Amino acid sequence: MLSNLKGDFFGGLTAAIIALPLALAFGVASGAGAVAGLYGAIILGFFASLFGGTSSQISGPTGPMTVVVASAIVMFHNDINAVMSVVLLSGIFQILFGVLKIGKFVRYIPYPVISGFMSGIGIIIIILQINPFLGVDSESSVLKTIFELPSTFSNLSFESLILSFFTLLIMLITPKKVAKLVPPALLALTIMTIISVFFSFDVKTIGEIPTSLPEFTMPVFEFSKSKDIILLAITLALLGTIDTLLTSLVADSITKTKHSSNKELIGQGIGNTLVAFVGGIPGAGATMRTVVNVKSGGRTKLSGIIHALVLVLIVLFLAPIASQIPLAVLAGILMKVGLDILDYKFLKVAKYAPKNDLIVMVIVFLLTVFVDLIMAVGVGITLASLLIVYRISKEAKLNISLEKEVFSEEKGNEKVRVLDINGAFFFGSASFFEEEINKLLDTEKLIINCTNVPFMDISAIFTLEELILKLKDLNIEICLVLKQRHVDKIQTVDKREIFKDIAIYKTVQEAFD
Repeated sequence: MLSNLKGDFFGGLTAAIIALPLALAFGVASGAGAVAGLYGAIILGFFASLFGGTSSQISGPTGPMTVVVASAIVMFHNDINAVMSVVLLSGIFQILFGVLKIGKFVRYIPYPVISGFMSGIGIIIIILQINPFLGVDSESSVLKTIFELPSTFSNLSFESLILSFFTLLIMLITPKKVAKLVPPALLALTIMTIISVFFSFDVKTIGEIPTSLPEFTMPVFEFSKSKDIILLAITLALLGTIDTLLTSLVADSITKTKHSSNKELIGQGIGNTLVAFVGGIPGAGATMRTVVNVKSGGRTKLSGIIHALVLVLIVLFLAPIASQIPLAVLAGILMKVGLDILDYKFLKVAKYAPKNDLIVMVIVFLLTVFVDLIMAVGVGITLASLLIVYRISKEAKLNISLEKEVFSEEKGNEKVRVLDINGAFFFGSASFFEEEINKLLDTEKLIINCTNVPFMDISAIFTLEELILKLKDLNIEICLVLKQRHVDKIQTVDKREIFKDIAIYKTVQEAFD
């Protein structure tokens, strides 16, 4: 871990400088307070680096995780014990995800679902920052913020608007050469806070920040709130998992290394579990901070640990200065965070994207912003899966050969038809198969050729069983042409012995002969 000491030191230091304003902003945005964001960045940043599986990753509070915590605070009416129970349980779930090796399945979440969800999170952050951007008390929900806009604009503070507007402007227009030397967020935070203090602006500030390490608190799990706590914890755990592992992939692509997804989830889970004991904001692998760390020389776990230790020093020695930061400045920073979260890659090609993908993305986006985060992901994955099943089932083709006269010594000439099944034969295509088979009931012998079937599930096997029973009642002889693996699967599940007397061949020609 000491092989890259200089690079890790500067990488961790730079990441901490970027993490400071974001941690404060996310803490305020969550409703738990600026110091909760700092504690979250310190604890998670340290332990996720120590136990995680991505060497150069920097972890801390993120926009999506903050939105869920804010929802929890509103749901439990500022009952911090219930909120920390959510955080604790989410960390435990993440550890379980790692132990059960679930990390690899994240890559199978359809991109339109991730795109709609992340863009929705970005819009939520932007909308919820409108009020502090204008110097008005924040509302608890997106819809309430939108409905109260006329009142918000009538009560805006011009001093707050000046601070937030120029903060956002600095974030947007800072030249890349300057940004390499000083992070735009820190530059905006410093300049606008100095202006606010120098001109004695009458605006709301972060307020007092404790100049000591956090006190130990014990989350209390109330049974009456267990359903909501568990649902929110699952949401946090899944969101943190997705957010983290996507960032891990980014780190891999830059450093040309390979992370351990399950080890990373265990590290994140340990960090978020411990965050709950200090009243902090949970988080995940943070893309921007990780990229900055790597670009500044960070390569090993030491960079993440140094990032956390630098934040500890800031809490201990610079808290009085940080307490003067206006909330409007943090709102401007968060506006830029919200804009950065929007999935421009998908938005740029949306009009060219397949219709089904666009529908999934839009539905997930709308549910994320206006309904519920859990429902958005659940509905999105379900809808995307159903559309994929429908698409695959439509591509499965049934070819019916012309009726042929075939001579056999037992029966003489008999009418024979061949049904070729091409493509996956599963629950999605089984119903279509049943419809088509009705066209084949005017024959004496039917050969079902499954040699071009790459996959056959139990629904397909049961469909074949029902077909055999139906054809037996009609005195139609049936032959199956199957690959050996399909024969093995059928024999395993054929407890009613329906296939026992059915002739099974390796080729269609053998079935004719």
